Amino acid sequence: MNIQSARFIKSIVAKDPTLEDGKPQIVFIGRSNVGKSSTINAILNRKDLSKVSSSPGRTAQINLFLINESFYFVDLPGYGYAKKSKQERTELQELINWYLFGQNYKHKKIILIIDAFTGPSADDFEILEAMEAEKLPVIIIANKIDKIKPSLQKNYKQELQEMFPEQKIIYYSTKTKVGLDELRKEILK
Repeated sequence: MNIQSARFIKSIVAKDPTLEDGKPQIVFIGRSNVGKSSTINAILNRKDLSKVSSSPGRTAQINLFLINESFYFVDLPGYGYAKKSKQERTELQELINWYLFGQNYKHKKIILIIDAFTGPSADDFEILEAMEAEKLPVIIIANKIDKIKPSLQKNYKQELQEMFPEQKIIYYSTKTKVGLDELRKEILK
């Protein structure tokens, strides 16, 4: 499938009729500053459709992008560390949980982005376990693979697959675009 059009629709923080219009939703989730917005932009071949920030926790709402007038990319706030108060971080986590687990939205795929360089966090394992318990369709993207020396990548990939034996893992770099074609193919099929 080719991307013919992509446009920002709105940011939401609560129930919204747009989420219930029957269009499939491809969801991007991961901890703060793992590259969710950059990944969305790369897939869509756009520079700044999804706003990118070097500050953790910039995305504080659920951002909806309509793709080809037929499905949504959903950019969730990051979990874990953010330059926000404890209360604000708790509210972001509640928003994520409400969207993923409290509604019956049509999730076509959920793209869990982890940091390949630092490895999966306890929060990554926790959210994956919750999504697996709900039988949500998850694909793991190991972003920032370019930061791992090529001589160490084979061992790293083997270790990561052992950590997530049931999941499809795509090794990717927003910086070098390694894995971008595979990522597009998997997400858009």
